[in-house]
Amino acid sequence: MYSHADSHKRWWALTILCLGVLMIVLDTTIVNVALPSIQSDLHFSATDLVWVVNAYMLTFGGFLLLGGRLGDLYGHRRLFLLGLSLFTLASLACGLAHTQAMLIGARSVQGIGGAVVSAVALSLIMNLFTEPQERAKAMGVYGFVCAGGGSIGVLLGGLLTTQLNWHWIFLVNVPIGLIVFGLCMMLIPATRGHAPTRLDLGGAFTITSSLMLAVYAIVNGNGAGWLSAQTVTLLALAVVLMAAFLFIETHNASPLMPLSMFRLRNVSTANAAGVLWAAAMFAWFFISALYMQLVLGFSAMQIGLAFLPANIIMAVFSLGLSARLVMRFGFRMPLAAGLLLAAGGLALFSRMPVQGTFLMDVLPGMVLLGLGAGVAFNPVLLAAMSDVKPEDAGVASGMVNTSFMMGGALGLAALTSLSEAKTEAARVAGLAPLVALTDGYRVAFVLATAFALLAAGLGAWLLRDRPSPEEASAVATH
Repeated sequence: MYSHADSHKRWWALTILCLGVLMIVLDTTIVNVALPSIQSDLHFSATDLVWVVNAYMLTFGGFLLLGGRLGDLYGHRRLFLLGLSLFTLASLACGLAHTQAMLIGARSVQGIGGAVVSAVALSLIMNLFTEPQERAKAMGVYGFVCAGGGSIGVLLGGLLTTQLNWHWIFLVNVPIGLIVFGLCMMLIPATRGHAPTRLDLGGAFTITSSLMLAVYAIVNGNGAGWLSAQTVTLLALAVVLMAAFLFIETHNASPLMPLSMFRLRNVSTANAAGVLWAAAMFAWFFISALYMQLVLGFSAMQIGLAFLPANIIMAVFSLGLSARLVMRFGFRMPLAAGLLLAAGGLALFSRMPVQGTFLMDVLPGMVLLGLGAGVAFNPVLLAAMSDVKPEDAGVASGMVNTSFMMGGALGLAALTSLSEAKTEAARVAGLAPLVALTDGYRVAFVLATAFALLAAGLGAWLLRDRPSPEEASAVATH
């Protein structure tokens, strides 16, 4: 893509691509520390507040695979710029939102733009760096940005919310998006798409609609009643749409998610473990932020700092420690060990007291969760791709990413709903408000612990070892 004389431009191009990806990564964590402020300002209920997170996650997960396919068809730079523009405009709308509906709608559009950017950025980097040594270095930078972005997100979210207000966690994306767009036009050559292929629009529509209906039914189950006509109808429609998705995928020549890959044991096991793990981790991030502010009285900045140990540990492991464990022990035992550590951290949070402190009741769980997630990330990714052909590695990676987003959305909705039900029952029983709130949070963390333990068990008993040295080395550079 570049001649030898101007090959240094590739590194500037990588910097710009990583800055664009960093915006997307930030948006998955920066919102969490501002959730209590958003709840207070826009008068969200505890269950409706979940949609500030889920609206983004559902569209992001639903359009990841389609975004990659569109990039192959119409050119990766074109789709990157389109996704970046959509994300930037949606960020502006989020920042200007003054109603619940406006914020949730804009978050949904943000998810679509973020999915497209994430899906094609990696392909652009692979095209920019064709020599193995340079490509490995570039992928290492990309992987560090993805892992370290969480740390920046929690700090930036706390700083902006404390010093300004929650609107700025979204508005900060606008100038960054404009700068990235202009520099991409200057530094990244246009690429042509491949031969025309039928787009699986039906698959994208049915799977996204099915999951959104299911999540909506779950988060509103307490208020509407679990056996009410609304809840039953929505869940029935979600099942019908899921059946339609499965039918489309088995009859489409170019499916969004090739279901035949789930016949491979490691692929199906890794995706199942990813769903359970994501359900536990998203619930941890969401509910622990609420616990720290609403029960312990932390400010938004203090919440950001509280998450920092876990995110730093995850980032450090992403630089190669996890991959070296995989190369020595295979991916089965590191995956199980990492998820067991994460389960231990969640179990510590499940005993959270009303009169808790950071050092005794928050930090130990944060450290264990950081270690667990850092150790388990690469093994999950390796396992998801270990049985597939090299030409299918991109699809397999997209599938496990989609499983993470969908598992996180559904798990967060279910655990938040159960937490709210427990809190309401405790209030009716006459417990003090903070005690009732904490009781509800504990229930969510107990179930999240069970999810992480089940994921660890699946990895330990069903995965087959081990990846080849080439596979482990490839993941180490991500």
